[in-house]
Amino acid sequence: MANTTKHDLVVSVSKYTGLTQSDTKVVVEEFLETIAEYLKEFKTIEVRGFGTFHTKIRKPRPARNPKTGEEVPLPRRVVPLFKYSSELKKKISDSMKANVD
Repeated sequence: MANTTKHDLVVSVSKYTGLTQSDTKVVVEEFLETIAEYLKEFKTIEVRGFGTFHTKIRKPRPARNPKTGEEVPLPRRVVPLFKYSSELKKKISDSMKANVD
């Protein structure tokens, strides 16, 4: 199964909405850029029925280089996270059941 790319999303949304692919590309890119900007500002983005994007601060901790076994300190960092909604989980679960049967 191949991964879906941003171009694939643009083509799919373009077909569904009737917008040109170039117009749809602008909308998709701006949507993704807006999510990134909100996450940079530590804001939470909730898309009802889909999920929530948010950031989390990870504390510094020691880690190990798997090649040498040497302990390496990992600094404090901010990571983006996504928590899916129960509706999205149900849709995926239902589609898996339909494909298995």
